[in-house]
Amino acid sequence: MKLFDVYPLFNITPAKAQGSWLWDDKGEKYLDLYGGHAVISIGHSHPHYVKTLSDQLSKIAFYSNSVQNPIQERLAEKLGQLSGYADYQLFLCNSGAEANENALKLASFVTGRKKVIAFKKAFHGRTSGAVAATDNPKIVAPFNAGHDIVFVPMNDEAAFDAALDNTVAAVIIEGIQGVGGIQLPDDSFLQHLEKKCKENGSLFILDEIQSGYGRTGKFFAHQHAGVRPHLITTAKGMGNGFPIGGVLIHPDIKPWAGMLGTTFGGAYLASVAGLAVLEVMEKENLIHNAAMQGEYLIAKLKTYSILKDVRGRGLMIGFDLPEEKKSVRNDLLQKHKIFTGEAKPNTIRLLPSLTLTTQEADIFITALTEELK
Repeated sequence: MKLFDVYPLFNITPAKAQGSWLWDDKGEKYLDLYGGHAVISIGHSHPHYVKTLSDQLSKIAFYSNSVQNPIQERLAEKLGQLSGYADYQLFLCNSGAEANENALKLASFVTGRKKVIAFKKAFHGRTSGAVAATDNPKIVAPFNAGHDIVFVPMNDEAAFDAALDNTVAAVIIEGIQGVGGIQLPDDSFLQHLEKKCKENGSLFILDEIQSGYGRTGKFFAHQHAGVRPHLITTAKGMGNGFPIGGVLIHPDIKPWAGMLGTTFGGAYLASVAGLAVLEVMEKENLIHNAAMQGEYLIAKLKTYSILKDVRGRGLMIGFDLPEEKKSVRNDLLQKHKIFTGEAKPNTIRLLPSLTLTTQEADIFITALTEELK
């Protein structure tokens, strides 16, 4: 049986990884400034993470959510403590798309409505409702297209106000758009959405799947704006590579038996992975490191007049290349052994581990300097 060929692949086969580094099957060493789509939060193969999962695997790896699982409770407690959302409730699932799907479902249950406002360049996942709220018609199948979704430009208060009415169940926005090219909502725009949602009885959903978990120098990107959404979705950095997602749910939203459900979500290995990530983040002060290293990188990048619109927060950084330098991402990988991300047409995205050091950042800056000559 062949694999279903949906991913364009680099001709690189990673064989091991440690911290911010990868080694391929030929022994070549690569600096990882992409973290597999912002998934690697505490560094590859962190010893505490490896030991925690190994120890759990030798005890019990899985049982369904029909039994008591105290590890889930410890994970929720630690997440509430570090995020500042101790009064919220946590629903555990397996991925970012699933988190968004459940958040949208909750909003519809609570409001009795079905219309959703999303934003231009949004990416929320590939399941039915999540992909319908994604601004990319190419990946929305006719089966998914029946959802009632309205897209408006981000940071356009007038356009948003015109779209908002009493049929809107939810407004969903990324803390920072990732696939859209590291596009930041204005703090004032998020504050406007929060105010209007409250007035309209619509639920305010923050998709923090890529921008959350300390990446921007606060636990969630929306916390720079001082807003408190009804629902917050998370995944990617939550498990440092182990599949896990979650929805943080406002205390006013009351559950009923069967309202949401999952077979694999929050199982033993997923829960200990999530707990290990939070323990390392706290012990090693990684949110502060993300803020400091991000500030350092952004300041360095802004010294290059050839780069267009350097933007981001913490270690979620994007910049645009001129057309004549569109090969830079590939050159960084092939010539300098540095992984970065991209967004079409010519945007480079930096999403490294929150453990990134200044020395590692300088390796990238030196290589970029050579390629921008």
